[in-house]
Amino acid sequence: MSETVKRRFLVSGKVQGVFFRASTRAEADSLGVSGWARNLPDGRVEVVAHGDADALEKLESWLWKGPPAAEVNAVDTDDYVGDIADGFKITS
Repeated sequence: MSETVKRRFLVSGKVQGVFFRASTRAEADSLGVSGWARNLPDGRVEVVAHGDADALEKLESWLWKGPPAAEVNAVDTDDYVGDIADGFKITS
């Protein structure tokens, strides 16, 4: 098992109104990742995640595709410093 990490992903493109957050939660749950996904006013989706480094790599790969109706143009990634509760939430 690899180390646990915290990451923040900013996903750009057609990512709002296409079930991106709900699909991200399902993917994160399947990977055992905690965190949240929320829509940003500029049209991006912010995903903050905490878990096994390998699981976060898989989540990032999935974020580049997203659900079928999404059109992802970019996924910007950086480390996240802050508390993350257990489970994966969708926030507004």
